[in-house]
Amino acid sequence: MSPAIHPLYVASGFAIGFLVGMTGVGGGSLMTPLLILLFKVHPVTAVGTDLIYASVTKSGGSLVHGFNRTIDWRVVLRLACGSLPASVATLAMLAWLKIDQAAYSVLVTKMLGVALLFTAAGLLFRRRLLATYSQRVGVLSPAQTRTFTIATGAALGVLVTISSVGAGALGVTALLLLYPELPAVRIAGSDIAHAVPLTLVAGLGHVASGGIDLMVLVSLLMGSLPGIMLASLFAPRLPDRALRLVLSGTLILVAARLLLA
Repeated sequence: MSPAIHPLYVASGFAIGFLVGMTGVGGGSLMTPLLILLFKVHPVTAVGTDLIYASVTKSGGSLVHGFNRTIDWRVVLRLACGSLPASVATLAMLAWLKIDQAAYSVLVTKMLGVALLFTAAGLLFRRRLLATYSQRVGVLSPAQTRTFTIATGAALGVLVTISSVGAGALGVTALLLLYPELPAVRIAGSDIAHAVPLTLVAGLGHVASGGIDLMVLVSLLMGSLPGIMLASLFAPRLPDRALRLVLSGTLILVAARLLLA
């Protein structure tokens, strides 16, 4: 297997793993487009590979966040109650529809572009969203918070299963709205922990259909595991606004490239 290890994949895995560990954002929203546009991996295979990559990588980040007690397991459980059934249902629907590979490839590419635009908007306008939400909605009751968290998980389950994007930026933004009392580091830790079972379930569904590149996966993990564990030890110390601006600009450019392809 060693001759197949590509240094560029390893470096890409480390960079994105580090970013995910610092912010909880940037996994699927950067890795899948990177595989498609730079490394010319088939879109369906890129999604499957990225999902398994994200599951293993975020397991490493979850271990560190768990050790640092920066995970709210109540939030993780609520999200999973919505996301896991939604992911399974989405996989079953795609199998039942029997979409041919060419059509599915187009669906994944366009869905990915739209998801990236939503992700970029969530990053750019997060503070405005939080302010508007607090003014118009106010404080939710515990029952409402639980219901909306499960519904958020369901929406993420569908989106992540099809495009591998959304668990990070969109998940973090939703949690900031629903749990304004939680520190940002616990929001990021909880989002990373929830992404582990979601991406695993969705990824295994893609593995069953052959949508994964094992050699690419191994190379990415060799970089991402050290990256996310190192970043999780120091999260969050980099300027949040600078990270969000750079990431948002990148996502908008990538989304335009995918949608206009």
